[in-house]
Amino acid sequence: QVQLQESGGGLVQAGGSLRLSCAASGRTFSNYAMGWFRQAPGKEREFVASINWSGENTVDAGSVKGRFTISRDNGQKTVYLQMNRLKPEDTAVYYCAADRSGLGNLNRYEYHDWGQGTQVTVSS
Repeated sequence: QVQLQESGGGLVQAGGSLRLSCAASGRTFSNYAMGWFRQAPGKEREFVASINWSGENTVDAGSVKGRFTISRDNGQKTVYLQMNRLKPEDTAVYYCAADRSGLGNLNRYEYHDWGQGTQVTVSS
């Protein structure tokens, strides 16, 4: 099991940028794939991006492709989400999650450990 803590959320104007961080505890972080998900009020939690255990393979949701970048630093046990050209529709609570398979997955039910989330609000 790994414990996750997100940070870096906040209020930003449309077109701006934020970088989210997710710090992990536990010795097996480098074995896990990591994902970012988000949930807006009244909506289902949706996939944003994932990265496999080595960082070599990433997948982005179509809605964020070309604007968001997921990366990881296994030495620092941290995964990042760089968000550029933010839009009001990106407003949500953002969660990081760990997938013990190491491969990464778009399906939220494949993720076993979750952080508490960080709020991102984009004003128009």
